[in-house]
Amino acid sequence: LLFLSETGGKDRRSGLILTIPLCLEQTSMDELSVTLDYLLSIPSEKCKARGFTVIVDGRKSQWNVVKTVVLMLQNVVPAEVSLVCVVKPDEFWDKKVTHFCFWKEKDRLGFEVILVSANKLTRYIEPCQLTEDFGGTLTYDHMDWLNKRLVFEKFTKESTSLLDELALINNGSDKGTQQERERSIDLNFLPSVDPETVLQTGHELLSELQQRRFNGSDGGVSWSPMDDELLAQPQVMKLLDSLREQYTRYQEVCRQRSKRTQLEEIQQKVMQVVNWLEGPGSEQLRTQWGIGDSIRASQALQQKHEEIESQHSEWFAVYVELNQQIAALLNAGDEEDLVELKALQQQLSDVCYRQASQLEFRQNLLQAALEFHSVAQDLSQQLDGLLGMLCVDVAPADGASIQQTLKLLEEKLKSVDLGLQGLREKGQSLLDQISNQASWAYGKDVTIENKENVDHIQGVMEDMQLRKQRCEDMVDVRRLKMLQMVQLFKCEEDAAQAVEWLSELLDALLKTHIRLGDDAQETKVLLEKHRKFVDVAQSTYDYGRQLLQATVVLCQSLRCTSRSSGDTLPRLNRVWKQFTVTSEERVHRLETAVAFHSTAEKILQECPDQPEAFNEMDQFDEIEAVGKSLLDRLTVPVVFPDGSEQYFGSPSDMASAAEHIREKMKLVSLKKQQLRQPEATTPES
Repeated sequence: LLFLSETGGKDRRSGLILTIPLCLEQTSMDELSVTLDYLLSIPSEKCKARGFTVIVDGRKSQWNVVKTVVLMLQNVVPAEVSLVCVVKPDEFWDKKVTHFCFWKEKDRLGFEVILVSANKLTRYIEPCQLTEDFGGTLTYDHMDWLNKRLVFEKFTKESTSLLDELALINNGSDKGTQQERERSIDLNFLPSVDPETVLQTGHELLSELQQRRFNGSDGGVSWSPMDDELLAQPQVMKLLDSLREQYTRYQEVCRQRSKRTQLEEIQQKVMQVVNWLEGPGSEQLRTQWGIGDSIRASQALQQKHEEIESQHSEWFAVYVELNQQIAALLNAGDEEDLVELKALQQQLSDVCYRQASQLEFRQNLLQAALEFHSVAQDLSQQLDGLLGMLCVDVAPADGASIQQTLKLLEEKLKSVDLGLQGLREKGQSLLDQISNQASWAYGKDVTIENKENVDHIQGVMEDMQLRKQRCEDMVDVRRLKMLQMVQLFKCEEDAAQAVEWLSELLDALLKTHIRLGDDAQETKVLLEKHRKFVDVAQSTYDYGRQLLQATVVLCQSLRCTSRSSGDTLPRLNRVWKQFTVTSEERVHRLETAVAFHSTAEKILQECPDQPEAFNEMDQFDEIEAVGKSLLDRLTVPVVFPDGSEQYFGSPSDMASAAEHIREKMKLVSLKKQQLRQPEATTPES
């Protein structure tokens, strides 16, 4: 039964040749009948009208099987069969079994049956229409024909089923309402087989058929026009055309459905983004209105805001993707969806940009609040440092350290001024931003929240202003105190300097003011210079006293005890007393020297012709007494009030002054002797 086939050969009447090869195995008549029905269904009606020639190959079968097959043909295809050629074996069947004469049964069978050997089959059929099994030249590969037939049957079945499915899908898309179209498309949207695969199979089959015909006509291979009918090349082409048409419509339906689905998905995602941004996203921003009351609080709010931004970023990423998809659909140019797509794009963009602006505004506000609190904290630390510096009692070592401390104080105060100015600028900028917060409040009254923020900012600035003002007041007091301390140190230094000057004057008086003059005139000049020298010393002493008095006043004002004025006043008084004693001694010596020189000069200058001037010898006694007294004082040290002693000049200086006085005393003594000699001569005469 496997090789029961139509070989494509034709008899002399152009009828198709049907070959039934029989074998030794048991042949199922039912299967043979079904196979015959299938084979007879293949040719066209026009081809069937020309009749069939059936070749029953009984060379490998028994006579009773051959007879049964021939009789079966009567029941299956009596009208189509015109001739049955039973190919008998070389050793003919026994006459006992072949007594049945088919030719006598022609009228009853409806067709002619002949028994013929294989080598004589060409009497009835042309060799070119017989296969090699029957001595012909017709090229026929039964397995090739069977495989192609199976491919054709599969293609026919699949394409027919696919056409019905595609027609149902395509016709469903043409229904009246959109809802009906969508329901119909949803129920039959996916075909049971892949249209591309079926089309590829059909094209390959058609290509094979066309290639076979081309090779047969040009390559010399035997070919019969029945190939077009047996393998149904026109049917394949017709099915392919129908499939292409329906598949094109199906693709359009799928495209429309895909576009609609994509549009619905985009719309759904857009609404998800919009609903979240206008719902939970906006609610998150509405609950975050504070700015914090410190750096740490502002940083905590910034961290919370970053978490909110992170959640928004996920939805903004969806927005970017959706915007790209919408832009791609808009570029596709489907006018029916342009309005809806643009509306979706505009709605999505408006919501996202508004939410992004609110996030940016909130971030800027928190950053401004952080900067404000940072400046406030820095200013507070500066004020604390300045206050700490002002609260510490000033105990400088000298005026230079006071000046340095005062300079540092002024620098800190200037830094505080700059810090307060920066705080005001930051605060005003923050207040300006807070005043704009109501623009994105979604109708929520943020007056109370804003008032709390405004009160906090203004309170911080006012508190810093008050603290700065208190520090300024304390700086003024400290500045005055420090200036008084500078003046105190200056007075103490100047007083000490006055003591030093006075000590230098005393030292100069003792060491350099030792000459007594060679005559009365010079001594008087020295005396006058000494008085001026004393005036200078007196001024120095008075200046020191005034400075020390100012020191006392300043100490009382500063409520402190001067470290140096306590011993400066005794030193000043001690030096001044020493100077006074020394000056008095100097004056006494100069005055004595003036008296000595005046008297001596008067005696020495008087003319010896006037002896009446020297009648009283007591003048000589007086000059001698003065001279001796002066010489004695030159050898006596100056005794200070504390009991200490100090000599004028060096011993050599004193010896020189004493020598000069002695010489003058000698001159006076000689004068005295000269005056006495005339007196002695006169009585004798």
